[in-house]
Amino acid sequence: MAAADHPVPDLGGRARDCADRLRAADRVLLASHIDADGLTSAAIASTALERADIDHEVVFEKQLDAESVAGIAAREFDVVLFTDFGSGQLDIIADHEARGDFVPVIADHHQPAESDTEFHLNPLLEGIDGASELSGAGASYVLARALEGPDGDNRDLAALAVVGAVGDMQNGSGELVGANEGIVADGVDAGVLETRTDLDLYGRQTRPLPKLLEYASDVRIPGISNDEAGAISFLRELDIDVKSDGEWRRWVDLDGDERRTLASGLMRRAVASGVPSDRIETLVGTSYTLVEEEPGTELRDVSEFSTLLNATARYERADVGLAVCLGDRDAALAEARSLLRTHRRNLSKGLQWVKNEGVTDEEHLQWFDAGSRIRETIVGIVAGMAAGSPAVDRSKPVIAFAEKNATELKVSSRGTGRLVRQGLDLSVVMREASRSVDGDGGGHDVAAGATIPADGRDAFLDAADALVGEQLSS
Repeated sequence: MAAADHPVPDLGGRARDCADRLRAADRVLLASHIDADGLTSAAIASTALERADIDHEVVFEKQLDAESVAGIAAREFDVVLFTDFGSGQLDIIADHEARGDFVPVIADHHQPAESDTEFHLNPLLEGIDGASELSGAGASYVLARALEGPDGDNRDLAALAVVGAVGDMQNGSGELVGANEGIVADGVDAGVLETRTDLDLYGRQTRPLPKLLEYASDVRIPGISNDEAGAISFLRELDIDVKSDGEWRRWVDLDGDERRTLASGLMRRAVASGVPSDRIETLVGTSYTLVEEEPGTELRDVSEFSTLLNATARYERADVGLAVCLGDRDAALAEARSLLRTHRRNLSKGLQWVKNEGVTDEEHLQWFDAGSRIRETIVGIVAGMAAGSPAVDRSKPVIAFAEKNATELKVSSRGTGRLVRQGLDLSVVMREASRSVDGDGGGHDVAAGATIPADGRDAFLDAADALVGEQLSS
């Protein structure tokens, strides 16, 4: 594949070097993260390795630290491919590489540590924003394209790369941008993806119309958002049939004219209710539809697909999420749907707990400690949901703690695009504040995490508050 044909030309050379090293391996251990981006990263890489006839196994880790990397090394694979993590743990990985434990190949998009390695594919190394322009799944996709053989290309894997990018919240502006646009174009050309300008609400495929509107809290419209009776009343005022055979229709069931009628009515209500114009604009965005999936299912819409995946690995069932990504539409999909129901209940309970308990304000940040009340694998998602609710002040980043085990706390942090533009970089905050208390962390400027000793919380908060203050004042 020529560099000019590459979806991200700036990464072409790195991708080819990584692909060549993988082809030279007798067998490869593929290690990936457990969120939607990590699962799709693993599925893309695994499919590409299989198509290239490269023997491999797949393992998942909640996070990479000294213990988990040592466990990976103990499996005695000559080459380890890290997807959706690895860049931020290069110092740990480099120690094992120096001892000859394994050769690392990394396809990641998180902030790299100061160490480096020969086979390292990361958009940040080429000036591409890994938080908004290319996800971990996108990096895996770039690698997959470099692994193509004479029998065909891997452009069909663009569908999973888009699921990963949206799962990583890279469509925060209403659409995917930067290097992600090239991947979207590949998916459209390959016939696996369709894009359109659409109402930008979660649940277009599966939620009945009243629930679609009631739960659409990103743009709060008085009398509709978080108001079931109000949403139903609004729908009944529209000149469209909102029910069929006594059942509420879904957005996917409406034709083009009906969708325009509903969207226009929603805009008018928002204007009449005094919603700021810049917020109203965010009601419309780009939808990404997986055209080979069954209409009306969670797999048809990339946002709903990513939520389904989050509901698997975060409950210790990464194998289920991977199987769904690899095409299992029977037992694995049924299990994933069961896990999704549990996931939604837990998120709802977690968000309600935060609303009831509130947050503690420091000078430059706000925080809550959920203890064992919120699973450490989903506390970051709850923190993100809380950041969009009235329970949290959007002028400050929010930091969430949850009990990881008897001796450690999981830390998750969430900011906003506006705070990032003012200088916030939570990857630096999490890394430096956690290391000041003998922990470790990293991530993106707008969202990052860490693990710290259980008795280090207050000292961590002091350090994090000072770091955020320095960033925002500069």
